[in-house]
Amino acid sequence: MANRLAQTTSPYLLQHADNPVDWWPWSPEAFEEARKRDVPVLLSVGYASCHWCHVMAHESFEDETVADYLNAHFVPVKVDREERPDVDAVYMEAVQAATGHGGWPMTVFLTPDAEPFYFGTYFPPEPRHGSPSFQQVLEGVTAAWTDRRDEVAEVAGRIVADLAGRSLVHGGDGAPGESEVAQALLGLTREYDEQHGGFGGAPKFPPAMVVEFLLRHYARTGAEGALQMAADTCTAMARGGIYDQLGGGFARYSVDREWIVPHFEKMLYDNALLCRVYARLWRTTGSDEARRIALETADFMVRELRTAEGGFASALDADSEDAEGKHVEGAFYVWTPAQLREVLGEDDAAFAAAYFGVTEEGSFEEGASVLRLPGDAGPVDAARVADVRARLLAARDERPHPGRDDKVVAAWNGLAIAALAETGAYFDRPDLVERATEAADLLVRVHLGEVARLTRTSKDGRAGDNAGVLEDYGDVAEGFLTLAAVTGEGAWLEFAGFLLDIVLEQFTGEGGQLYDTAHDAEQLIRRPQDPTDSATPSGWTAAAGALLSYAAYTGSEAHRTAAEGALGVVKALGPRVPRFVGWGLAVAEALLDGPREVAVAGPVGGELHRTALLGRAPGAVVAAGEGPGAGAEFPLLVDRPLLGGEPTAYVCRHFVCDAPTTDAGELAAKLGG
Repeated sequence: MANRLAQTTSPYLLQHADNPVDWWPWSPEAFEEARKRDVPVLLSVGYASCHWCHVMAHESFEDETVADYLNAHFVPVKVDREERPDVDAVYMEAVQAATGHGGWPMTVFLTPDAEPFYFGTYFPPEPRHGSPSFQQVLEGVTAAWTDRRDEVAEVAGRIVADLAGRSLVHGGDGAPGESEVAQALLGLTREYDEQHGGFGGAPKFPPAMVVEFLLRHYARTGAEGALQMAADTCTAMARGGIYDQLGGGFARYSVDREWIVPHFEKMLYDNALLCRVYARLWRTTGSDEARRIALETADFMVRELRTAEGGFASALDADSEDAEGKHVEGAFYVWTPAQLREVLGEDDAAFAAAYFGVTEEGSFEEGASVLRLPGDAGPVDAARVADVRARLLAARDERPHPGRDDKVVAAWNGLAIAALAETGAYFDRPDLVERATEAADLLVRVHLGEVARLTRTSKDGRAGDNAGVLEDYGDVAEGFLTLAAVTGEGAWLEFAGFLLDIVLEQFTGEGGQLYDTAHDAEQLIRRPQDPTDSATPSGWTAAAGALLSYAAYTGSEAHRTAAEGALGVVKALGPRVPRFVGWGLAVAEALLDGPREVAVAGPVGGELHRTALLGRAPGAVVAAGEGPGAGAEFPLLVDRPLLGGEPTAYVCRHFVCDAPTTDAGELAAKLGG
C-alpha cells in the first residue's frame, strides 16, 4: 500500500512511496499529527542519487518490524534536500554543530514544534563500529521522550537558541578590493596541489568556481600563476577518472587526490559549471583539450539529462546493475581487461588498456578499472582512439543504465542555460543555444507560471509545491542574462530584471546581507543564510553576480548598490577561505574591472558580436542588435548609431566610453582578446 509520498513530484520521495513506513512529506499537517498523538517527528533527509540513502532505505525503511515501531512511536517525515534546501540547511547546521560532521542521509528527531533534539546520519541495521543500530536509536529516543521529556525540551531549546545566536558576520563596508583579492589568491596558492592539480587532499571536488576566479584574475592582471593553476587543474580533471572518457561529463568528486576513482553520480550542476569553465579556458588559451571537454560535456547534458519538456534532470545515480544483477556503485562505467578483449579483440584491447590505464589489478574494486588518460602510452593514433572509444561506448550502452533523477531544479537549469548558451556561441553550435532557450522557456512557462514567483522544482512539466530560494533567483537570472547576450533577445534581460526585483524586495536584509529564503517564506526554526560556495554558487554570490550584470546592462543604481553590498561578505571570507567563495571572488573580479559594457550596433551572430562574446574582460556584458527597435530591447543600444553604415561596437566602463570601432581586432584588444 502506497503512503502519502505517492502524491509528490520528487523522485526521491517517490522512491519511498511503497515503504511500509507511513511517511509524510514536510507539511504543517505532519507536525499537527505529532502534536495530536504527542510523539516526536523523525525527519529523514536525502536525495535521489545518494548511495547511503538507498542503503539505509533498503536496510531499515523497507523492514516491516522497523516500520511498525516507527509508525507507532513517531510521525516520520521524508524530505528531498534538493526540493527543500532551506529545511536541509537549517537542520544540517544543527547536526554539524552537535556532532562535528554532517552528510546524507540525515536523520534528525524533532519535537512537534520542529525543534531538533537528537541527530545522526546513516544508522546501520545492526550495531557496528561503536554506532548503535537504527532500532536501538528509535527505542532510546522513545524512552527519552516518554520518561525524560523535560530533558528533551531543554536540549531542544538550547539548540534552537544556539542556532539563533549564530548571526552572520559579514564584511561590513564595501566590496573586496585589490588587497583582499590578492590575499585570496595567495591562500589558494598555499592549498594548491602542484602534483595533481586542484586544491586540498582527498576527497577532491572539481573547483569550477575557483577556476573561473583564476581565469578572470589572469584576464584582469596578467598573473601567470593564476592561469597555470586553472589550466593544470582542468587538464588533470579532464585526463582523470572523474571525467567520463567515453560518454563525456563529470562525476561528483574523486575519492583520491589524483582524480582516479570518482564517486560515480553525475550532477547537472557540476557539469553545467565545468562545461562553462572549460569553454572559458579555451577562450583564454585556445586549448584544443578545453574545447573538446566543453563540447563533450554540453553534449552529455543534452543527451543524458534533457527531459521531454526541454528542461534538464538533476542527476544520474552512482549505482546500477552489474553482470550479476546486483546494484553496485560504478558498474556502468568500469572495465576489466577481459571486458575490453570481449568488445575489441586482443590487439585493440591491449591498445585501449594502455591508453585508458586499465590494468589486471584494477584501479577500482574487484579488478575493474576506471577509464582515464594516464598519458604514458606515447604518441597515439587519433583515428584508432576514436574507433576504440566508439566501440566501447556502444558496448557500454548495452549495460543497465544508472537511474535518473528527473526533477528539474530551477537554479541548476539556470547554470545549464548559461553554459549551453555560451558554449554554443563560442563553438558555432546553434543547437546548444536552442537547447538553452528551450530550458529557459520551460522555466518561464512552468516555474514562473501564473504566480509570478519562482517555483524550485518541476517534474514532467508539473510545478512542484516548493518556493524558489535565493540560489534559484540568482542562477536563473544568470542564465537569462547569458541568453540575452548570446541571442540578442531583450526579453531575457526583462525576465532577469523581474527575478532580481524580487531579490531586492524579498531576500535582502540590513547592510547588504542576503537571506536564502524570502521574507514571506515558511518560517523555520532559523532563517537560513549561507554565503559560501560549495558544490554550486551560494544564492548570495549568484545573486550578487546577476545584480552586477543587470546593473551594467541597464544603468540601475539600485541593483549595483545591492551587488556591492552583497559582496561585503566576500571581503570578509575571500582572504580566509578562498576555496569556499570562488564565485564570490569571480564576481569581485568583475566589479574591479567595471564590469565593461559592450554595445554592438550590428547583426546578432555577426563578427563584432562574436568578438564581443569572446572578450576575456571579467563579467563584461554584451548587447547586440540593429535597427530602430534595438534600443527598446537593450538600454545599452540606445543612441548607438552605425559608423559609416558599418556594424559598430561601443565599450564603456565606470561611466566612461572608448571611441566606437568597426574593427573586430580593435574590439578584441579593448576586451582583453
